[in-house]
Parts: sequence; C-alpha cells; structure tokens
Amino acid sequence: MSSTPSFLSSALIIGRKDLTLLLGRGTGLAQAFLLGLLIIFIFSLSRGIGETVSAQAAAAIFWVATLFCQVLVFTSLYALEEVNGQRQGLLLAPAPLQSIWLGKGLAGLIMLLLAQLLFLPAVAVFLDQEPQGTLMRGLLCILLTDVGLAAAGSLLGALAQGQAARESLLSIVIFPLLLPLLLAAISTGAEFLGGGVPSGDGENWLRIIMAFDALFLAAGLLLFGFIYNSRE
Repeated sequence: MSSTPSFLSSALIIGRKDLTLLLGRGTGLAQAFLLGLLIIFIFSLSRGIGETVSAQAAAAIFWVATLFCQVLVFTSLYALEEVNGQRQGLLLAPAPLQSIWLGKGLAGLIMLLLAQLLFLPAVAVFLDQEPQGTLMRGLLCILLTDVGLAAAGSLLGALAQGQAARESLLSIVIFPLLLPLLLAAISTGAEFLGGGVPSGDGENWLRIIMAFDALFLAAGLLLFGFIYNSRE
C-alpha cells in the first residue's frame, strides 16, 4: 500500500476529529466568529453620515476580520491536544506527522469558510457594499487565499502552541509573513466589490496568491515534522 493514501486518510481522520471537537465545544469557535463580526461593525462606525466605504477599504476590513479569526481558530485547533499528554498520542500514531498539519489545516480551512459566510453579509450590510465583479472569480480568490491562510496558520500554530508566551507570538509573527497574501487578497477583493484594478493587475495578484499557497504548502510538508516533534 502506498504512503499517499495513508497520509491523506490520516489527515482526513484528524481533520474530522478536530471539527467534531471544535463544533461540539463551540466556545472558541464562537469567540473567533464574534471577533470578526465585531471588527467589521467597529470599522463601520468610522463612517460619517452619508459617507461610503471604498471597495478597497471594505476588502481590507473583511480580510483583517478573517485574519484575526484565523489566529483564534488555529490556536484552538492546536490546543486540543495540549492537555493530559494527548499530543504524544498523535506523535505515536502510525501516520506521517505531516498528516497532522494537513488535517488541522483542512479543519481550519472549513472554519474560515464558515466564518466568511457570516463576514460577507456583514460587509454588505454594515459597509454598504454590493458585489459587482464576476461571482465565480471572486469566490475562487477567496478560496485560494483561505488555502494559504490555512497552510500558514497550521504551520505557525504548531510553532506557537504550548506556552502562553508562544501563543501570543503567533498573532505577532503571522501578520508580516502574510502581508503579500493579504495585499493580493485585498486587491482582488476590491475588484470583486467594484473598485476595479488596472488591466492585467488582477491576474498578477491571483498569481501571487497561488505562489504564496505553493510556498506555504511546501514549507508545511517539509518543516512540520521537525517543528511538531521537537517542541518542548
């Protein structure tokens, strides 16, 4: 039997287990969702009477809310095994360590997509935005960006988990690393909301998103085993 089915099946099992635990407990998940909605609402209060929020600003607010949600989601995912030595059970399981990274990444990706099902209507209502671009292209850009966020969040979540000081570092370290992805996502989001970008720039931003995804997917596969197995 090849290692690839074992790797993928183990990742799916871990992802399903994490989703069940997160959805069952609900506390950390509700905190992440409410924080994102609160960010969008607070930014909406900065508008003066009769003022409108630009498409670029609305896209930036949407992705800032998503990014804070991402930090809380992956902190919660990696905290699931940090009690009673449960992390040792994952380390001793007959499966590649990278399946832990992928499984938690898939669980985090689903959580981000669920959160954005709330964030998108909130942006439309509170920031008075209406999609004007191609729907399928806009959704594709969101999905590709979320893949990069999940890959990076799963890798850095493993690095930061275990101590309160490390966990607080996740939100500090992750923002500069994700800056190229966020800039590309904000630009494509502004295009979707009708802000428009110069001809050809939309395709360039989409290439940046895909390049970032490939970079962190490769980094996760190569580095996760060392990071997760060597943490004290």
